[in-house]
Amino acid sequence: MNPLNILLPLLALFVSSSVIRANPQGDWLINPAPFKAKVSVSKDGREVELNNGLLRRVIRLQPDAATVALVNLTTGESLLRGVKPEAVVEIDGRRFDIGGLKGQPNYAFLRPEWVEQLRTDPTAFRFVGYEIGKPKERMTWKRTRHHAPDVTWPPAGATLRLDFAPPTPTNGPAGLPIRVSVHYELYDGLPCYSKWITVSNGTDKVVRVDRFSSEVLAVVERASEVDELTEGLTPPNIHVETDMAFGGMVASGANRRSFRWLADPDFHTQVNYEKRTPCLLDIGPDLGPAQELLPGGVFESFRAWVLPFENTDRERCGLTIRRLYRIIAPWTTENPIMMHLVSSRGEAVTNAIDQCAAVGFEMLILSFGSGFDMENEKPATLERAKNFASYARSKGIEIGSYSLLASRSIGSGNDVVMPPGQKPAFGNSPCLESRWGTNYFRRLYEFHRESGFTLLEHDGSYPGDVCTSDQHPGHRGLEDSRWNQWREISDFYKWCRSQGFYLNVPDHYFLSGSTKSGMGYREVNWSLPREQQVIHTRQNIYDGTWQKTPSMGWMFVPLTEYQGGGAAATIEPLDQHLDHYERMIESNLALGVQACYRGPRLFDTGRTRMTVKAKVDWFKAHRDILESDLIHGRRADARELDWMLHVNPNLKEKGLLVVFNPLNEPVTKNLRVNLYYTGLTDSARIREKGGSAKRFKLSRDYSLELPVRVSAQGMNWFTVE
Repeated sequence: MNPLNILLPLLALFVSSSVIRANPQGDWLINPAPFKAKVSVSKDGREVELNNGLLRRVIRLQPDAATVALVNLTTGESLLRGVKPEAVVEIDGRRFDIGGLKGQPNYAFLRPEWVEQLRTDPTAFRFVGYEIGKPKERMTWKRTRHHAPDVTWPPAGATLRLDFAPPTPTNGPAGLPIRVSVHYELYDGLPCYSKWITVSNGTDKVVRVDRFSSEVLAVVERASEVDELTEGLTPPNIHVETDMAFGGMVASGANRRSFRWLADPDFHTQVNYEKRTPCLLDIGPDLGPAQELLPGGVFESFRAWVLPFENTDRERCGLTIRRLYRIIAPWTTENPIMMHLVSSRGEAVTNAIDQCAAVGFEMLILSFGSGFDMENEKPATLERAKNFASYARSKGIEIGSYSLLASRSIGSGNDVVMPPGQKPAFGNSPCLESRWGTNYFRRLYEFHRESGFTLLEHDGSYPGDVCTSDQHPGHRGLEDSRWNQWREISDFYKWCRSQGFYLNVPDHYFLSGSTKSGMGYREVNWSLPREQQVIHTRQNIYDGTWQKTPSMGWMFVPLTEYQGGGAAATIEPLDQHLDHYERMIESNLALGVQACYRGPRLFDTGRTRMTVKAKVDWFKAHRDILESDLIHGRRADARELDWMLHVNPNLKEKGLLVVFNPLNEPVTKNLRVNLYYTGLTDSARIREKGGSAKRFKLSRDYSLELPVRVSAQGMNWFTVE
């Protein structure tokens, strides 16, 4: 027998596995320190390179600027198959490529010798200069509460700006000193770059930026299919984020209007008969922006982040995305323990503040249905808010309220006017650039400047509705309506972040300053019997944390009846259902997740108070590891033990395993737990419920057999050192 017949399958397993690696300390997800971003120019000045040891992008500068290499250095894979312009801009109705080179004979691959033969496009904007630097804050983050201990802002890395001027007078807008700059940002310890453009109007007249593509990237196709595309519809294995994201709680849905995978019209040698393979990345809005630039004005596009994956392993891909958020949106690691109060009566509010302080909760939200209306501009409303905020501060508690934006009709010419055949995402919605919208945001700014409230739950945030009205003061018509409304709300969220305000937003506004969105659950499930709610809680968290960190998604604990269900679905009276209350708290806090504990109180007896406080105290004692990344073990199914593992190689507690038993009898069994992402290589010290440490030797795949026993309907936990 040929030994290679045995060796090659084993080698393939070694290469493809996200866990079996030669040395965890060489893995950037465990030890990112060696992977520093830098920008360097070749000795002959003809090329500039962005490189952080994980991702390498090479841009040829002569005879014009164009990307000629994009390499995943972890796998050695070339991601680029062809040369495209560095951006595309439509100005006053005329489309211009920004840089780029022509003459590539085959767009299936790019041979080095072909690069030397490429020529300039006489109609494109020409490269005129560059600048190398360091990342700067794209928005201000005022740090006012606990967050992950290892985050930095702005991110560490390197930047490059390429400047382009119009084509020659005979082929372009003669004499117009318009400049287009293309910006790149590469980060330390992350295989991801950011890209955006700016357009500067140096003329003496108004110009309009009608359209733009800030990235046009000819990427190697993921699948080849000759006939009608099925498997071949899958785009390349690259994650794309933008800060123009809305209308969805996950990145794929929220970014659908800001980038797309297209067929490449230059790719004539692809195997698909109709040449429709989606392998051309185009990043830009699908409408507008249609922004007018006054003389001396500068237009800035949204920012995009491009993150190639190493493989298709779900956990590793998820860890990669979660690392991205921790680096480019570190405020999402703020994770205060919050109560949602269903009343705004004075005594109810002060009592809730006292209870939060007594058990260690950190934040109180005057919830939907509480009766508090921050849109009410009567002086008494602001005075009440100031009094609540003052009392909350005296107890060390933050306070804020709820506001509904979309999913309601304002009328009087203030609602969005949709194109024929289209409806608003929520059925009804005001236009954010209507007179009502302008007044609404003015009120939000004023209220939060003066009230002392430091958090906002902003429901029905802008979902991307367009508006054809030409009567609204904030936009001219359809073409600029989406861009202007997005800028209105994202500027407000960025301002909130600069003031240190906390934002709960049920949408994907993380990169504009939001801190948390829904983890993902069906609201009517909170009317199910209590024992079913517990299972749904852990299922929702398991499913919701593949791409979200634990701190990025909120869950729900209905202390009083919610969406029906009667006595069987509610916890009140709390003391009478303390066992369920305890399980709900554990199912959230032990997985690092904060829930909206919605009701009139957090405890009704001394016994309830002591139980809630004990759980909160335990969470705070292990907070850093509990808010670290989750490794998905076994999903809750009410049939046997379910578990998840927190990991962070930078902490003393490098792991914390939580195991739940949904059954009515105790369970004892051995769990196979892989500790690869803790960074441990040979052995681990395991403590059960903080007890004495036992040393376990790790197997070659960094796993161990751990004997566990969990009481009926109970939880057990183990720290890893």
